Amino acid sequence: MKLRIATFNLENLDFQKSNKEPTLEERIAVMRPQLQRVNADILCLQEVNGQEEVGHPRRLLALEALLKDTQYASFNRVSTVDEGGSQVYDERNLVILSRCEILEHHQYKHNFASAPLYRIVTAIANGGEEQTAKEITWERPILHAKIKVGEKVMDVINLHLKSKIPTYIPGQKLDNYTWKTASGWAEGFFISSMKRVGQALEARMLIDDLFNKTENPWIVVCGDFNSEFDDVPVEAIRGRVENTGNGELARRIMFPCEMSIPESTRFSLYHQGKGNMLDHLLVCRDMLAYYKGSEVHNELLHDESIAFATDIKFPESDHSPVIAEFEMPD
Repeated sequence: MKLRIATFNLENLDFQKSNKEPTLEERIAVMRPQLQRVNADILCLQEVNGQEEVGHPRRLLALEALLKDTQYASFNRVSTVDEGGSQVYDERNLVILSRCEILEHHQYKHNFASAPLYRIVTAIANGGEEQTAKEITWERPILHAKIKVGEKVMDVINLHLKSKIPTYIPGQKLDNYTWKTASGWAEGFFISSMKRVGQALEARMLIDDLFNKTENPWIVVCGDFNSEFDDVPVEAIRGRVENTGNGELARRIMFPCEMSIPESTRFSLYHQGKGNMLDHLLVCRDMLAYYKGSEVHNELLHDESIAFATDIKFPESDHSPVIAEFEMPD
């Protein structure tokens, strides 16, 4: 049985919120063919915004419009929900779509890794008084689904780690784009790194928990990691023996499927003229027995960091879909 698993950051999929943005219809016109080409059996999405209608909880109406008249419209679907559990988040929901049956799903935020305490050192507030330590929490939960693939249950984990945009530091910004001091920018960048690596740690702890509870599990981790495959967050999730020094953990490593893609085409986002591989699909060692290859659909990828590269001119996502294909046992 052929099985295609994919991850795709849709870049703030939403209804139009200003006259400067492309309409949802304009975005659908270029993004729906992308999804149809992906032709996934299991599809992990990031940055899916929620929409409100009077008398209804917040729902993924923009996503439903995008998926209309595609094979994904009839797929089983789960998503992240807010703390109350009654509706999706306003912004940046995670979604898992599956042709196969979804047996159960969960979301995790500090279930495995507690929020670390940190005292900001460059804040300019309260007359220069020392700041007390506060919790550094992740911005998004982890979405986890158990999916029945043939006679086996596959654990699919969808991630969207913190971006490299520096976290706000009180008193250190002149405006939205200008920092007052280099030290303030550096601390904001450090805190964002802490969030990114911290959530990667929680994902790795979830993976280890699955290995502890299940003999020979099938585990897939998909998403926008905002990190290259050899950066700390991805290394934390991979769990390579080169890092742990423990050969007994070899069965627990996670393999980045894009490693089988030629390096010259191995990128899912452009930034300042350079291709970056920030979107990843990692699988456990046992699944490599059925692995056939990977694709990254970046032929039309644009560089949103250059001058004049507005969403009006480029209504598609600034990320590329990443796909891994398997030939699973019947």
